[in-house]
Amino acid sequence: MRSHLLNDLTAERYRRSVTEGVERVAARLAATDRPFTGVTAGELAPRIDRIDLDRPLGDTTAALDELEEVYLRDAVYFHHPRYVAHLNCPVVIPAVLGEAVLTAVNSSLDTWDQSAGGTLIERRLIDWTAARIGLGPGADGVFTSGGTQSNLQALLLAREEAGTDDTARLRILTSEASHFSVRKSAKLLGLGPDAVIAVPVDHDRRMRTLALARELERCRREGLVPMAVVATAGTTDFGSIDPLPEVARLCDRFGAWMHVDAAYGCGLLVSPTRRHLLTGIERADSVTVDYHKSFFQPVSSSAVLVRDAATLRHATYHADYLNPRRTVAERIPNQVDKSLQTTRRFDALKLWMTLRVMGAEGVGRLFDEVCELAREGWRTLAADPRFHVVAEPALSTLVFRCIPAAVTDPAGIDRANLYARKALFASGDAVVAGTKVDGRHYLKFTLLNPETRPSDLAAVLDLIAGHAEQYLGESLDRAS
Repeated sequence: MRSHLLNDLTAERYRRSVTEGVERVAARLAATDRPFTGVTAGELAPRIDRIDLDRPLGDTTAALDELEEVYLRDAVYFHHPRYVAHLNCPVVIPAVLGEAVLTAVNSSLDTWDQSAGGTLIERRLIDWTAARIGLGPGADGVFTSGGTQSNLQALLLAREEAGTDDTARLRILTSEASHFSVRKSAKLLGLGPDAVIAVPVDHDRRMRTLALARELERCRREGLVPMAVVATAGTTDFGSIDPLPEVARLCDRFGAWMHVDAAYGCGLLVSPTRRHLLTGIERADSVTVDYHKSFFQPVSSSAVLVRDAATLRHATYHADYLNPRRTVAERIPNQVDKSLQTTRRFDALKLWMTLRVMGAEGVGRLFDEVCELAREGWRTLAADPRFHVVAEPALSTLVFRCIPAAVTDPAGIDRANLYARKALFASGDAVVAGTKVDGRHYLKFTLLNPETRPSDLAAVLDLIAGHAEQYLGESLDRAS
């Protein structure tokens, strides 16, 4: 079995095996004519359940043949222009190359003696991102597994900086359109069920700062501690960006930690035309960025940044076998001192390779393209009497629903849209997302593929309308 270990003796076997795997994936990508096959869990599960994991195939080719059957053939392919569902992006080739390198070398980014240059590359990218945000010379941060972890760590720091042990008094204020991880983080941090205050949003789904001010005043009157205000730069459903300068002023006035969840909107940091939409982010105490969304990186590639590097001490623990206290005095750069994780992949290499090959502006232009596509899609939806679109996009999401002419009651419209989404997914012709707006069912385009064209959106809209009409016809047949 030693022949399967990657080392100096098996380098050629490694080359052959990886090449064969890459060729399989490349062939599948080239042949993909729709984002999904429409396979159901009930159809796929028995194939996987039949595999005896205690009886190895012993052959790479045979294992890849099997993988075609249980995964590659039926995967959901985000690179297809009619995958317009969730915040999943097609990935750029330099990042995939970085993924191949980091996986083979397998550095662990917790301590210097496990990563060496990897540590310095990650630190350089953190400094670069902090400079793009404008956090100042005292900033720092660390790569994370994703936006949920980044938000959790930021709120942990905010809790510790709040200066009270009475957690029952702590409050987090965030818009009602913010990410669910804010509430999840509050629970994980041991805060009470009333700890998160949802601030109303305006027509464009941006936090109402007058409402935020009222809630902060109420906290002050009632002796509560506003430990953090979470502003969102790119909400999951609408891509809306909260009024960051106004939020910053209120945080200064009430002494609250300002966290900006820019997991989605971080692509604006490299946009040649839209960077101004993030004005005010430079005043944040902490920022979440997800490069694996609007920087077109493979999962996972994310980071949390802080204005004051000293606040990262709240995540620091020393172990004699890993990062003893003496290493601080010796100025050994152990990233575990900043992270909630211990063993951690060298995910920073993917972004490093992307910037070194494409450049920041190259990434930003790709993000600009999908934002422009969303604006064109919004104009199309607004002019189409078959649909109602909720809000003009700030980034690259569109929330809408089909309004069949023969249906007048909202519940019937809900059912038609639910049916259309499920039928579309089952067909495999396109994949769209769903959400709720004011209690009603809506559909959602999340546009992160620069290869998607307006004609693709028009075709998907026709498919949605067709499925909705099919549902109505079947409903009438059942009624008669």
